[in-house]
Amino acid sequence: MEVILLEKVTNLGNLGDKVTVKSGYGRNYLIPQSKATSATAVKIAEFETRRAELEKAAAGKLAAAQARGRALEKLEIIITHKAGDEGKLFGSVGTQNIADAITEAGPAVEKHEIRLPDGVIRHTGEYNIDVQLHSDVISTLSINIIPEK
Repeated sequence: MEVILLEKVTNLGNLGDKVTVKSGYGRNYLIPQSKATSATAVKIAEFETRRAELEKAAAGKLAAAQARGRALEKLEIIITHKAGDEGKLFGSVGTQNIADAITEAGPAVEKHEIRLPDGVIRHTGEYNIDVQLHSDVISTLSINIIPEK
């Protein structure tokens, strides 16, 4: 299935690129999320008339994400959690816990924007967490997990 991207999609292409994707990915994700449209002759012509409008909207989203990223990098987040004597947490600290703590301290962050490549956090200590606000904007912030008293 050929589609025209209406915004930048990570690992796929930029705004206006004509790409070939699997039918299910196009029908079930890209088109319903308004990230792409099918690449028919009519849709291509319609896209070319709206290209400037879409580029302006994409630039606005990027600028907003960069502003949020600068605000996030200034924060230092402290999360208290029940832990044993050796620093092992009872349970774990995941993306939802981190997103809630960041939102309380500063700009709103969704849990799907938090990147934990090594999985959930299971020990106390200081961690550097990546927050992907846009496909081009990744902010790193420091999170300190301390035991509850």
